Amino acid sequence: MRSDREREVNQAMISRRRFVKDTAIVGAGITAFPFVFVRPSQAAWAKKTIVHPNVDNLRVVGITDPGMTSDLEPSASWPRQNELINSNAVWENLDRLACTLAKTGDPGQAWRTIFVRPPQKSWPETVVAIKTNHIGVQHTRSAVMARVCHALTDVIGVKATNIHIYDACHGRNMSRDTPFSGLPEGCRIEDQWGGSNAYTQVAKPWRGGEDKSECLKYLVNGTVDILINMAMCKGHSSRFGGFTMTLKNHFGTFSPSYGHWVGSVDYLMGINQTPEILGPMDPGSGKVLYPRQQLCMVDALWASEEGPTCGPSHQPNFLAMGVMSPIVDYIVATQFRGERMGWKPDMETTRRMLTDFGYSESDLPNGGDIVAPS
Repeated sequence: MRSDREREVNQAMISRRRFVKDTAIVGAGITAFPFVFVRPSQAAWAKKTIVHPNVDNLRVVGITDPGMTSDLEPSASWPRQNELINSNAVWENLDRLACTLAKTGDPGQAWRTIFVRPPQKSWPETVVAIKTNHIGVQHTRSAVMARVCHALTDVIGVKATNIHIYDACHGRNMSRDTPFSGLPEGCRIEDQWGGSNAYTQVAKPWRGGEDKSECLKYLVNGTVDILINMAMCKGHSSRFGGFTMTLKNHFGTFSPSYGHWVGSVDYLMGINQTPEILGPMDPGSGKVLYPRQQLCMVDALWASEEGPTCGPSHQPNFLAMGVMSPIVDYIVATQFRGERMGWKPDMETTRRMLTDFGYSESDLPNGGDIVAPS
């Protein structure tokens, strides 16, 4: 029997061969995949500069509440998990987390602080993409997805038809296999949403493929105004820290193929420092002019030490959020997965989630602890 890792590498090699074949076809004059849209020159993000203007970029909040589920079934299937979830408790706790993150006691004001309106657009015109992790059998629970979507529509004023839920790599049958319930009417479960089919530059430190990779077209061409990163809490190769959460989640936004070859950690860090993820940047200073990825979440109502394709093994009843992906991953990996669950991360890679973005442990508030709602 092949291991999950062997199957994943094999998939990556097949994907890479298909990419080479398709490129040759395009070169022969046939219009096909991938869509060619390469920014002529992209600004490099100035490390350690503020990305989200309204929220402390280094703040990560989390909550554990056994009341979010009605019974203990650590290996429950996704449909069964949704049956066990107390949606009211999940919604209330997500509101509490938003308040703690935004440092306000008013949930409406908290969501309005987290979500920043794009320049020269009204809220009804704003386009939102939610990247969810759809590999294997561990997926975002309906109550978590529904609360965020309703915050966007009911509190912020985004049109439901402008909310797109996707996984450009593993989302093939998402609308059929995980039909999220409770969403505002009109929200779009886009499956792969066309896949990673537009070339774009990848930031340093990655040096591969002439520094270009395929990415979701709607991020490359600027269609998406707000990006929400909704990650699971699962294991993975030590090359990625031993886990997969918000940074690794974008292997389903950018092509994952390059991430399984030489320089995989460099690629992981590079794609998460691009304008496609962080937002448009000033060419001179490298500062983000408008934040695209405005919220990063970890749904660990169920979780596992192993992964990424295995089922859940534990039911921690835990949720976390922040606005800066590497900070969320570092703190959740060390404090929740490592200290609480005993799933020790590979610290060589995990520390790079700080250092590659210009930070060190001493920069983290509260000693790097997860902040719990009061």
